[in-house]
Amino acid sequence: MTLSRPKLWLFAKDYLMIILGIAMYGLGFCAFIATAPEKVVIGGMAGFSQIVDMVSFGCFGFHIPYSVTIFTVNCIMLALAWRIVGRTFVIRTLFGVLVVSMIFAVFQPVFHTQPVEGETFMNVIIGAVMCGLGIGIVFVHNGSTGGTDIVAAVASKKSNVSIGRAMMYFDLSIIGSSLVLKFFLEPEFSFADGVPSLVFGLITLFVIPFMADMMIHTNRQAVQFTIFSPKWEEIATAINNEAQRGCTVLNGMGWYSKKEVKVLLVMCRKIESVTLFRIIKSIDQDAFITQAQVNGVYGKGFDEIKLKMRRPGAPLEHPNLPGPTSKIV
Repeated sequence: MTLSRPKLWLFAKDYLMIILGIAMYGLGFCAFIATAPEKVVIGGMAGFSQIVDMVSFGCFGFHIPYSVTIFTVNCIMLALAWRIVGRTFVIRTLFGVLVVSMIFAVFQPVFHTQPVEGETFMNVIIGAVMCGLGIGIVFVHNGSTGGTDIVAAVASKKSNVSIGRAMMYFDLSIIGSSLVLKFFLEPEFSFADGVPSLVFGLITLFVIPFMADMMIHTNRQAVQFTIFSPKWEEIATAINNEAQRGCTVLNGMGWYSKKEVKVLLVMCRKIESVTLFRIIKSIDQDAFITQAQVNGVYGKGFDEIKLKMRRPGAPLEHPNLPGPTSKIV
């Protein structure tokens, strides 16, 4: 199999961006979060590795490096997710797992105190933002940092639940279990001691998925253009040829002039809106244009609707709709 130069560049760029995202994630966690004196536990595989280290030190008196836990558990997760998320995702995730294990192996021994001493809240926020952006960069390039990211990707494949929201559900269980374990492993541990750690953990729970979703969906946000112009044919042709987007021509009437007009309706990605403005203005400086944000665009050239379809003959599950044996009175 041979790759053309453009495809080879895109292939290499994906892996370079995955490395960059993982490095950002590892730096944010190891430098800003894991060094907190309140022993802040976050979600994801990094949080799970914190719990494993906590249990091993509390029960057996030795530490297990985060990189060892991350690599071992991720290999198991990848074996289970192979058929669902696809070979490409698994290969890039395996690459990501190797990189994140090495990043953590390098960064964990280096950072022992927080960069901004005495400002735990600021450090946690900075670390959470870096982790979220890092995860988002990795997912945009079809990779993964592993762990609960794999579970989140599986959930995203099977439903319309966003990756960030799926991560939030799993991360909440990890953060909650860390507080319970501290009560059993540390006899002097009190509820008052656990409140700061829990609060900071919950902050990361919301900030990391939010930043990941923002990074992921920035390229997927769609807008709707409504264009009024006497040169509508030229504009529609240019949008088709230059922007590679379709146009719908609607019939309308200007009520003030009582003249028939043609209206162009165009859907495109938000990042393509500048291109459309340039195309329109290069043809008709006086074109009347409206741009509106849309919640979602599904179909060819956009996103795919992911729903679990009802089996033929199966009863309707909506509580307000009558089933096949119900009677409407």
